[in-house]
Amino acid sequence: MPAYLPRIVDRAIAEALKSFGAVILQGPRAVGKTTSGLHAAASSVRLDASPELITLATISPETLLEGAIPRLIDEWQLAPALWNAVRHEVDLRGGPGQFILTGSATPADDHTRHSGAGRFRRITLRPMTLAESGDSAGTVSLDALFGGKSVAALGGPTVPQYAKLIARGGWPSLVRQSTRSARGYLTSYLEDIARVDLPASELVVDPVRMLALMRALARNVATEISAAQLGVEAEIEERSDPAKGISARSVRKYLDALSRVFVVEEQPAWAPHLRSRVRLRVKPKWHFVDPSLAAAALGAGPENLMADLNTLGLLFESLCVRDLRVYADALGGSVYHYRDDSGLEIDIIVELNDGTWSAFEVKLGGEAHIESAASNLKKLQGKVSARRAEQLRSLNVITAGKVSLTRPDGVNVVALGHLTAS
Repeated sequence: MPAYLPRIVDRAIAEALKSFGAVILQGPRAVGKTTSGLHAAASSVRLDASPELITLATISPETLLEGAIPRLIDEWQLAPALWNAVRHEVDLRGGPGQFILTGSATPADDHTRHSGAGRFRRITLRPMTLAESGDSAGTVSLDALFGGKSVAALGGPTVPQYAKLIARGGWPSLVRQSTRSARGYLTSYLEDIARVDLPASELVVDPVRMLALMRALARNVATEISAAQLGVEAEIEERSDPAKGISARSVRKYLDALSRVFVVEEQPAWAPHLRSRVRLRVKPKWHFVDPSLAAAALGAGPENLMADLNTLGLLFESLCVRDLRVYADALGGSVYHYRDDSGLEIDIIVELNDGTWSAFEVKLGGEAHIESAASNLKKLQGKVSARRAEQLRSLNVITAGKVSLTRPDGVNVVALGHLTAS
């Protein structure tokens, strides 16, 4: 068995097992949930190993819960009756760290499934960051940026290497594979999502339309595109009205389905208090859970991305969002974006649970682009309320360059290939 590649989320899993009766590891297929769960578990059962196990879980779920703890129940959503059985067993035993549940889809709401509040802790696994896959030196931490520390580091990937990292993705089984092998796998992955995974999760979708929508979404990663416009861009006629493409209602249904299997994820708009009456835009940005899925949907390899720097720039931004989500999770934070009706946009806002925040603009490189990004960050600093300004911890420009430094004006220029959580 291959050696376990440590994950940033391992600490959160270990801590949750000290406090909660059951820990739920959720995330897209092939993200490493089972492997991370097994790493933390003392015994396990995999429901997808045999149809008989699913039947047993339905008629006698308590039988599958017997074993050394923490006990891993893999792909538990294949037998939703296990939820209440686990909840009951946690109450009966009374101690933390009893079960780890893993699943690649969120089952539809069921009124017979009781709340797990106080008993269950949900932890989302995402594809590996550059720090986890060994493609970031990890010399600049998000924790240090929130501590207001200056940064200084050299080295890391080049822009062509970032194009390869985007096409390969952060999937644990692919991080040691060639880009060509990864691309073949990811093309099949998207097909399976549309034709196998979604139907298996009882989410009714048309596979052809779903694939068309994923291609449209891939062309608009890291943008605030509306459901209606996505439907138009998908270029598939709606049976009820051929002139309208996929309806906005259908698009929202399909996006919800993709969210339920953790393939796409919103980047919500940040809504701070401002000094002026400027109006905030509230539309989310959309991202695939890993930019490699967008590249696969576009049929784009590293060479294609290098020939289209606009698309490369958007996918690089999505790569930054992917990594910062993981790093922010580790610090107890969330990832947003900012836009107001004056035209000011900030690519990424990371806000921690205590209200402190840091702002990030994303640029492939170039002094003029970095200067413009720094100017935008300063503008945001001047717009937020006095209280929010006091909670600001750092202004940062993330680049695809090889130098990280703190400028004389206090803005950090940080190469993504230097970044880690703490």
